[in-house]
Amino acid sequence: MNLPDRETSQDSMLRDLGRDLVDAAYLEGEFVLSSGQKSRYYFDKYLFETKPDILQRIARCLAQLIPPGTDRLAGPELGGVPLATAVALETGLPFVIVKKEVKGYGTDHIIEGELHPGDHVVVLEDIMTTGAQGIGAARKLIEAGAAVESIIAVVDREEGAAEHIAAAGFAMSAIFRRRELGV
Repeated sequence: MNLPDRETSQDSMLRDLGRDLVDAAYLEGEFVLSSGQKSRYYFDKYLFETKPDILQRIARCLAQLIPPGTDRLAGPELGGVPLATAVALETGLPFVIVKKEVKGYGTDHIIEGELHPGDHVVVLEDIMTTGAQGIGAARKLIEAGAAVESIIAVVDREEGAAEHIAAAGFAMSAIFRRRELGV
């Protein structure tokens, strides 16, 4: 006897989160992405990262993707910072902020927060197209003495990020791939 497949609570939670993410942040039009590519659609990270209900659920999902043995999280400036904060609150793991460039004032560090040589770090990203920003952040962390375990995104647009990240020598995962969101 074949029993019908039952949707798990995890499946239901992911389906609901995906729907809410698209409803909150998926835009159609003409956009230029940070990679310089033109796109007919855009996931506006600020429209989902500034909504506590969505951000909290994203943090729970990202936390489940963190490999065992991770010492620290990293949030690339700017979109990765709320993700790192939320996941740190969810997991208790400390985090660092990876700046795009030194600012020329204050501590003048490219990485803010406490990072120790040999720390096993996971880079948290919002929307990945080519993976260039995640790779750049990972390389800065390695230059500072960290071991980057993986780069984890909320959404992989499926436009080369996975291939570029693998070619750069890093593991990658994402909560959603674009096609899973039905857009």
